[in-house]
Amino acid sequence: MTADAILPIFVALPLIISAVTALSPSKTLNDALSIIIPAINLAGGIWLYQYTGEHGTISHTIGGYQAGVGISFVGDQFSAIMLVTTMIVALTANWFAIVAGETQARYYTPLTLVLITGVSGALLTADLFNFFVMIEVCLLPSYGLIAMTGTRHRLLSARTFALVNLAASTLLVLGVGYVYGVAGAVNIAALRGAAAGNGPMTVAMGIVVIAIALKAGVFPVHTWLPRTYPSTSAAVMGLFSGLHTKVAVYMLYRIWVVIFDMDERWNTLIIVIMVVSMLIGGFAGLAESTIRRVLAYQMVNGMPFILVMLAFTGGGGEQARYALAAGLLYTLHHMITVGALTLNSGAIEETYGTGTMSKLSGLARRDPITSAVFAAGAFSIVGFPPFSGLFGKVTIMLAAARPSDVTSWVVIGTIIVASFGALLSMMRVWRKVFWGRPMQHYPAALNVRWPYLLPSLSMMLLSLAMFVLAGQMWGITTSGADALLNVDQYTSAVLGTDAVGVYQGGR
Repeated sequence: MTADAILPIFVALPLIISAVTALSPSKTLNDALSIIIPAINLAGGIWLYQYTGEHGTISHTIGGYQAGVGISFVGDQFSAIMLVTTMIVALTANWFAIVAGETQARYYTPLTLVLITGVSGALLTADLFNFFVMIEVCLLPSYGLIAMTGTRHRLLSARTFALVNLAASTLLVLGVGYVYGVAGAVNIAALRGAAAGNGPMTVAMGIVVIAIALKAGVFPVHTWLPRTYPSTSAAVMGLFSGLHTKVAVYMLYRIWVVIFDMDERWNTLIIVIMVVSMLIGGFAGLAESTIRRVLAYQMVNGMPFILVMLAFTGGGGEQARYALAAGLLYTLHHMITVGALTLNSGAIEETYGTGTMSKLSGLARRDPITSAVFAAGAFSIVGFPPFSGLFGKVTIMLAAARPSDVTSWVVIGTIIVASFGALLSMMRVWRKVFWGRPMQHYPAALNVRWPYLLPSLSMMLLSLAMFVLAGQMWGITTSGADALLNVDQYTSAVLGTDAVGVYQGGR
């Protein structure tokens, strides 16, 4: 078996095991598989990163069909980095779900494995239509996960989640259909440069981008995210925070580099949207009443920090390399840090029965280690040392500063202001939940148990390691950016020498 034939296994394995867990009556087996399967895909992602670093991009077309016709999977260092990080989040979220007893629900494990199937496929697909298919594979189990337990509030949130994502999926498949109508192809490599300077293709791809931005929770289509994610359990929210929106980030980066050819005419629009999104995400959390609703706005706040880097790619060259590496570094930091904070708040909820800030106080004395984990996550979100957020924000500001024009000042100033808003939001949570008088209505001996705490603690230790190993992390993200920018190698791997349906109308 050749190395490229391993790519479909990333998708097939969790899908097959999800069927096994759906039929298995053994909770012990299901719990073990919910950890083992993302761990296997995690190990496979590390192998993929190392292999593609040595041998370049690899691609596999199912059934040996001709390139451009069959279902193609493609792997490079960029997709490998995203695969590794999403699997870390999935593994940790499932770990917390086991500890919190959430896997008592009969179909929790198979649903999460189907979600992992969709995420793995979306990160490895070479085709826009199959990306839509994999997004739907992600969403179908997500509808069940977000509604699980069936409380009224949770079902109302599930309805909103389903309606928004069904609308986004409809828009996405329409956009993909228009792309095929204009270009006669939906293979990403076959569409190289198709939306750069070509009106009909730009409109068609614009529909696709809007649909993906809706799924990413980007302004002005962001309000559904903080209304739905906090209404589910902490384990599910942690799972969603690191998987759903970051798959959208991955594809927006890929589309921008390959299909839009980093067309600079869109830079101003990207900057305007992302600047407003930063400000809303930074300050909107000040109005929320629960810990996880505040964290949901930090998710909204993180997306524009990542996506604004698309406007600083400068059409290619070293500037594009630096900007994309900075955006990727911030993506990894955000996935780990928000996941840690979400699971930490889940540990508090599991212990005290609530995440409402007005009902909690004095946890810094009662649960010092839990409080320290939250404080570390807050420092990382804001960009304070010694956590991954410092270098994440420093690198994106340095990338924004490189053009040395008005847009640089606007973006850097907004990053500072939005970070101040995030600081105020996190300080508000700290003041209400962790400071103050000791709670009188809970037994003095009650505190967060280690099993609840370890998943979030592990994630924050990883954030600390990312700070300590900043040089190595920058090397990893730079290699990911190099792979993303090596469009020649990507198209050669996917299309080969006998491809059909390659678009000929691009710039």
